[in-house]
Amino acid sequence: MTAPAAATGADRTLKDKHRAMWALGDYPALAADVIAGLGQILVTACGVRAGDRVLDVAAGSGNAAIPAALAGACVVASDLTPELLAAGQRQAARQGIELQWREADAEALPFGDGQFDIVMSCLGVMFTPHHQASADELIRVCRPGGTVGLLSWTPEGFIGQMLAVMKPYAPPPPPGAEPPPMWGRDDHVRALLGDRVRDVSARRQTVRVAMFARPEDFRDYFKARYGPVITAYQNIAGDPARSAALDNELADLARRHDHGTETTVMDWEYLLLTARKQP
Repeated sequence: MTAPAAATGADRTLKDKHRAMWALGDYPALAADVIAGLGQILVTACGVRAGDRVLDVAAGSGNAAIPAALAGACVVASDLTPELLAAGQRQAARQGIELQWREADAEALPFGDGQFDIVMSCLGVMFTPHHQASADELIRVCRPGGTVGLLSWTPEGFIGQMLAVMKPYAPPPPPGAEPPPMWGRDDHVRALLGDRVRDVSARRQTVRVAMFARPEDFRDYFKARYGPVITAYQNIAGDPARSAALDNELADLARRHDHGTETTVMDWEYLLLTARKQP
């Protein structure tokens, strides 16, 4: 398998939109406040050890890359959005951790075949528009016998349902783009990876989110910090009625998932999948 061809003009435009979306708000703060533990869960599942060559694809601000570096691995954190990489670099510096930060498209990674022992992505590669292209790249840059590890929101889980709620309000996806939560389906990911991997382990787990006093607090927090939510509201900014409707739908979604008593408590489902590349 060889490196992919250069992107077309239309593809570059699409990636520019993705880059701009994830630069909105404050995803690094959200990752630290809401889902900080998920990166370590993925690192543990991948069996990261000192000296391993690790690539974190669509790493954001390093939610998984930093724990991998703390384990002693030689880590490259790659992402399409330089603002997220810069935030991760600052966080790593505060902790005295050394790793590489590289701007890169998950569908066209600038790395050689078989360069890494472990290739992983925590809630990142799932948002690439062309799933097979991303899966092919994950496999290509992993060495024979190496590990591919993915942590992705499921379609049935809270974030998958949130994305479904936002779909009528958000800009239409480009032709050929696939829904991000498909990466949270075991059968979909197995089909993407195909017979190029073995020893596949896939299980659904949940992360408990209990930092919001009310469902409306969840909505307002994500409106201010989460790029996809911000983009949906920007798309309907000239229509107060639709903005109010989305306000209500997001709060209602959190209310339906809330099983707390004095504060809002939700369990958000994700798929944790690891596999070994065939020798």
